[in-house]
Amino acid sequence: MERVRVRYAPSPTGHLHIGGARTALFNYLFAKHHGGDFIFRLEDTDVARNIEGGEASQLKNLEWLGIIPDESPLKPVEKYAPYRQMERLDIYKKYIDILLEKGYAYKCFCTPEELEEEHERQVASGVAPMYNRKCANLTAQQVKANEDAGMPYTIRVRVPENKVYEFEDMIRSKVSFESKDIGDWVIQKANGIPTYNFAVVIDDHTMEITHVFRGEEHLSNTPKQIMIFEMLGWEAPKYGHMTLIVNENRKKLSKRDETIMQFVSQYKEEGYLPDAMFNFMALLGWSPEGEQEIFTKDELIAAFDENRLSKSPSMFDKEKLIWVNNRYIKERSLGEVVALCQPFLEEAYDLSDKSQEWIEMLVSVYHDQLSYGKEIVKLTSLFFNDDLQLDDEAREFMQDESIPNTLDVFSNQIAAIEDFNRENVQAAIKATQKEAKVKGKMLFMPLRIATTGIMHGPDLASSIVLIGKEKVLDRLK
Repeated sequence: MERVRVRYAPSPTGHLHIGGARTALFNYLFAKHHGGDFIFRLEDTDVARNIEGGEASQLKNLEWLGIIPDESPLKPVEKYAPYRQMERLDIYKKYIDILLEKGYAYKCFCTPEELEEEHERQVASGVAPMYNRKCANLTAQQVKANEDAGMPYTIRVRVPENKVYEFEDMIRSKVSFESKDIGDWVIQKANGIPTYNFAVVIDDHTMEITHVFRGEEHLSNTPKQIMIFEMLGWEAPKYGHMTLIVNENRKKLSKRDETIMQFVSQYKEEGYLPDAMFNFMALLGWSPEGEQEIFTKDELIAAFDENRLSKSPSMFDKEKLIWVNNRYIKERSLGEVVALCQPFLEEAYDLSDKSQEWIEMLVSVYHDQLSYGKEIVKLTSLFFNDDLQLDDEAREFMQDESIPNTLDVFSNQIAAIEDFNRENVQAAIKATQKEAKVKGKMLFMPLRIATTGIMHGPDLASSIVLIGKEKVLDRLK
């Protein structure tokens, strides 16, 4: 196989979306599996929609995920540069001129108003809207006269008649389109900027792109692109059109869908781990052999097989992501998990009177159950609330006549502790069991409710140490 070169080419119109991240990820995995190159380039010709910082945001979030481009505007290779389309306009003009010279393209002087009027007429007649080729056969003299008169124009490609564009899609097998369903389309706008379907062909050829994995919404663009490749005598890359990502209601994942966070940066801000996100997204539309679901990055690169990309929509399962992220957090050292959680705790609570040792103990209590960094705020709220608010079930339980004695005994045991640590509190619980002659639920539940206000929670001895001796004694009274 020739050296694999793939690309991810976003527009700088916003942050890195989950769909875009998956596209980048599958291209990256394919390239690395075959020892090839992953290229990041920018489709920035829609100037009105570009946002400041859009390019930097895309690159920053890709890097956070561990999807590192081999080439980009920041890591150019002279042979293929530049990597931003607005810096490549002279390259596009060269090939526009070739298509005009060969008669594959022509200048169209139709006004937007004329085009809209014709569009409405065709729709009213029940005809599929398509350019009527009004300017397709203008003479050289007519073209010159229009230009001399200062008439603006676009450039359209002359679509061949009675031709079938067929290609072998790496995911969908054989796909074909008929040229009669494609009207003469614009390859250069009136402002001199090329359209996407033209520029992408020039970029893919001059950057020697061999394979293209992209979303299925691009499938209808493929015959237009193959058309340009053929007109210029070039070989098109191999295409693979990935299926949609859908939500839990099997609806297309839309940027307006508020049930799922849409952007990679949101997961970063919530305290998800980048390697967990990498792992989870690799399973959105691709399945490995066997039952394994947790992979390292290197394992995913080694296992990736484009033939196992799904032909069915991929559901974004939030619970699955939480499960995957929890598995990764469990494998992290306590120090790493503290570093993940502490910024969220500092933002939510006043830690000025808390030692680093106390913070580490707090996080350690929830290490195994933690699903993402920010969740630590909700999980630990009981340690920052001074007032106990017992629910009805807890109040009813505490009516048992044996409980006052159990609490008195435990209070005396706690008061006698000099070094207030987990081991000594655990010893106090065992001593209470023996002296009060209670065990199991009738030992642990009253102590938990009286000290923490909840019926179920993390390790009781650790919780009592975190609350502190003075506050625990006040609550027991």
